[in-house]
Amino acid sequence: MLLAFKDPLWISFFYYIGLLHIVMNFVSVLKWVFIAFLKPAKDLKKSYGSWALVTGSTDGIGKAFAFQLASKGLNLVLVSRSSLKLDLVSTEIKQRFPHIEIITMAIDLSEGMSYITKEIERVVEGLDVGVLVNNVGISYPKPMYFHEVSEEVWMKVIRVNVEGTMGVTKAVLPGMLKRRKGAIVNIGSGASVVVPSHPLYAIYGATKSYIDRFSRSLHVEYKHLGIDVQCQVPLYVATSMVSKVALVKGSSLFVPTAEDYVAAAVRRIGFEARCCPYWAHYLQWCATSFVPKGYLDAWRLSVGIQRRANSWSFL
Repeated sequence: MLLAFKDPLWISFFYYIGLLHIVMNFVSVLKWVFIAFLKPAKDLKKSYGSWALVTGSTDGIGKAFAFQLASKGLNLVLVSRSSLKLDLVSTEIKQRFPHIEIITMAIDLSEGMSYITKEIERVVEGLDVGVLVNNVGISYPKPMYFHEVSEEVWMKVIRVNVEGTMGVTKAVLPGMLKRRKGAIVNIGSGASVVVPSHPLYAIYGATKSYIDRFSRSLHVEYKHLGIDVQCQVPLYVATSMVSKVALVKGSSLFVPTAEDYVAAAVRRIGFEARCCPYWAHYLQWCATSFVPKGYLDAWRLSVGIQRRANSWSFL
């Protein structure tokens, strides 16, 4: 059998398979560069509608999306739990973009899908909601092994990350179908796509995997009906949530601010079913493809354990 692999036909076969893999990766990189830096971004208002709805809009990535979409001329429906924070963000946006109309909605997205859908439908009735950003997401209060996670905690993670996203989408989608245009952006995570595991945050990682597959399936279902569904995959962004789950204390070359990340994210709306908008995140994603999964698993576990030790030391 060993001699068989000395046959030039076998050598040629493996050579061309490897070459094809390299060429496909190279084409993928070229496509990313073209969309990220060369292809003009869509006019969101003209392409999809005059209103955007953003969940988790009072902090981090969600707040940055609200400002970016306002700068593009879109009116806003801002959704979050805190009425006080919603009022503060609304005031900030109005000061910079006085012509923008803003509706705020305080709702706990852990209340269940049926309730969420009904409440969102009530608020968006009659509005031309062309862009939906499902940004809201929560994780554990601290790193924990699965057996340590209480039912209350893991159920809330699932309700917010999964049912919240589905409930809001179900409320907004009929209007988009009626107008035959719209863009749905679901914020995924590198924890479910870029690395093979997310130890000590297993349920969070699983919910983001759900969002990734959910988004891809909706992309296939609705693309021919004029609706673009996209899962965006950020890696670490300098937000309060990331500081709680990773050893990240501020922005850096590979950890952008929420504003820098979202500036790149908005440019990518409507082009692909899944994307990693920020250039440094994409480079990291490419780099992980050359690292054995076992090493990535070990690295993720070490980060979780170190973060766990730090968090428990304050109890």
